[in-house]
Amino acid sequence: MTIFVLDQERAREFYTEKLGFEVRADITMGGEFDGAGQGFRWLTVGPPDQPGFEVILADCSMGHDEGTAEQIRELVAKGALSTGVMDTPDCRKAYEELSARGVVFLQEPAERPYGIEAVLRDDSGNWFSLTQRTR
Repeated sequence: MTIFVLDQERAREFYTEKLGFEVRADITMGGEFDGAGQGFRWLTVGPPDQPGFEVILADCSMGHDEGTAEQIRELVAKGALSTGVMDTPDCRKAYEELSARGVVFLQEPAERPYGIEAVLRDDSGNWFSLTQRTR
């Protein structure tokens, strides 16, 4: 899964220190990969208990011209690119733990037809549903 972020180092800190993910790859790729001689940082993270799942924390310019990268930056910062759902066995407990680590929530845990949901925001503006599904 790819998530566009405004600052890869800040995103790395957010996803590892606040969400508890682990770094899977942090590699600087040379300019031969983008055709412009610029190179880029390949940064991936994932939940420790899911070794087969990686999230690419991509700089908005990765694979894009500067005009497109700027449009992506604006959309990310506005929160216009929601990213997905994170499953949790206990939404209220996860909300308390993550809030204590400084994670910003747009919505506190609330009962929904599908379970209990809270909505969190990363340091770039992307938002996620944190959901405890009704079993």
